[in-house]
Amino acid sequence: MVVDTGPQAEPKLEELVEVAHRVSAAMQTVISGKPAAVRLALTVLLAEGHVLIEDVPGVGKTILAKALARSIDCSVRRVQFTPDLLPSDITGVSAYNQEIREFEFKPGPIFANIVLGDEINRASPKTQSALLECMEERQVTVDGATYQLERPFMVIATQNPVEMEGTYPLPEAQRDRFTARIAIGYPDTEAELAMLEAHGSASPLDDLKPAAHASDVRALSTAVRQVHVAEQLRRYVISVVNATRTAKELRLGASPRAALHLLRASRAYAALDGRNFVIPDDVQALAVPVLAHRLLPTAEALVGQELPEQVISSIINRLPVPVR
Repeated sequence: MVVDTGPQAEPKLEELVEVAHRVSAAMQTVISGKPAAVRLALTVLLAEGHVLIEDVPGVGKTILAKALARSIDCSVRRVQFTPDLLPSDITGVSAYNQEIREFEFKPGPIFANIVLGDEINRASPKTQSALLECMEERQVTVDGATYQLERPFMVIATQNPVEMEGTYPLPEAQRDRFTARIAIGYPDTEAELAMLEAHGSASPLDDLKPAAHASDVRALSTAVRQVHVAEQLRRYVISVVNATRTAKELRLGASPRAALHLLRASRAYAALDGRNFVIPDDVQALAVPVLAHRLLPTAEALVGQELPEQVISSIINRLPVPVR
């Protein structure tokens, strides 16, 4: 297959990709045996998106989120989502100042470069909705005043499966704002042995040093936008997304925002390989993590245990791969 490589890469691309690899190496000193999860988290960061880490308790969801946050020298805030958490606890409030006799805005934890939302689905839907404007528009509106969020801005949320007690399912609008969902899974035997050795006496997070600055992430995200995507590949992305909307196993397909997120993530995925052009393999590798959490299966599909991941894999297998 001949691939259209498009325009030449920016001179700084190789240098910035080296920065991304340093961040990945730093994270893998903490997360043992999960290079695919680390790479996907870094891909979402470079695509200027948000990541949802979903799995059963105890497999390292929060550790992965903390490792990514500590690998970058930027402002980080953590929010523990609980049933009694209020939207103002996230966005901030306007408090009356007795000295100046005016209301002052007190920023909430959302005003940070990286926001760690631990167990997001333990908060009520009302509180979850406080993140909608922040994640999509990079701004917060409180009492009629709008405040911009500084780049880079990324929400890393963890959640337990909805079968667990005390959880609220995320609404469709919230899930659609997450660029990708990461399922960590249980480690293999060797990785678990390495974890017992590394985490037995102390946490490797304590020794993790930043491998990049916020300015590096901003520059790398800018370079990622310049990665070339041929028209055939853009049409391929649309074909994949359209196929989810007509699949008989799904009652809700992927949105136009999902297509945009898939394209952005594919650019970042290609950049991590040192390429300034996207190939079909990039789209295929990201289709499940970017699209599956946005899809709703029909009742018949649930009975037949046909998961959205299986539907997307079937779509990828049957759609023709674009060629030049």
